[in-house]
Amino acid sequence: MKNVLTITLNPAVDKSSMVDRIAPEKKLRCEAPVFQPGGGGINVSRGLIRLGVDSTSFFLAGGRTGALLEELVEEERVKINPFRVSGNTRENFIVVEGSTNQQYRFGMPGNEITEEEQNGILKAISSITPFPDIVVISGSLPPGISPAFLRTLVKLAKDKSAKVIVDTSGAALKEVLEEGVYLVKPNLGELGNLTGIDSLDNDSADEAAQELVHAGKAEVVVVSMGAQGAYVVTKDFKEYVPAPAAKKLSTVGAGDSMVAGMISVLASGGDCSEMARMGVACGTAATMNPGTGLFKKQDADRLFKWLNKQSANAVTT
Repeated sequence: MKNVLTITLNPAVDKSSMVDRIAPEKKLRCEAPVFQPGGGGINVSRGLIRLGVDSTSFFLAGGRTGALLEELVEEERVKINPFRVSGNTRENFIVVEGSTNQQYRFGMPGNEITEEEQNGILKAISSITPFPDIVVISGSLPPGISPAFLRTLVKLAKDKSAKVIVDTSGAALKEVLEEGVYLVKPNLGELGNLTGIDSLDNDSADEAAQELVHAGKAEVVVVSMGAQGAYVVTKDFKEYVPAPAAKKLSTVGAGDSMVAGMISVLASGGDCSEMARMGVACGTAATMNPGTGLFKKQDADRLFKWLNKQSANAVTT
């Protein structure tokens, strides 16, 4: 089993509650709040532990919220390597309106990360021994950290012979792809922005993904298409993986769950086809849960078996 490190530069404590109906200028009686750790890499580590794969979660933590974040991650049996910063870790607020099951998500900005702290982050990651085989960099960037920093971080990991998986967006995604990564997971909109194609669809997604591979920006591109499934594309392989039908209750955490599923296969030496199927299974399983939860292992296992059966049938017909 390969050694996995997840990196979360802009983590959060997610505080969620429910109220019967949201109305302006009214005192709204909410249910008791639930606190959960949040942030892309942290969620990937949370998903991996459910799949029986250990990882170390490196994340920034500061103030009382940061201390709570450390406790919440450890409660899920994830190994932590927190880097402490001067500002408070941000907190997000999620409210579900019970009468409509609509979810309202309020994301707070993080505190600015100083140049001194950024240098410390690079030194802390560089000094990890033994250095991980797989490095997952996932989530948004906090104030003060530029996309160029992320590219430096990717180069650091690559120079230590790690396979780098990146799940971010916007300028940060474009920057790291100039450095080149092992695997990237854009959605159709992000893939269109990366390739300059305005109106991508299921039929053209694989060709656009191949452009990234041929340009040396990623060895593996997994195009996430939500309820339509995913395309996995490499230099000499491509496959479409349909998403199983499922009753969708929430899309929160689906992308991070998909990454966790893929990494679980990659860490155990599986191939790209199996990796994509497990990713789609975990991502779909996450949509079956309400609120901010990730997937349940039994749901992911069941959907993975269904996808394997579909794949076998496709080969024999």
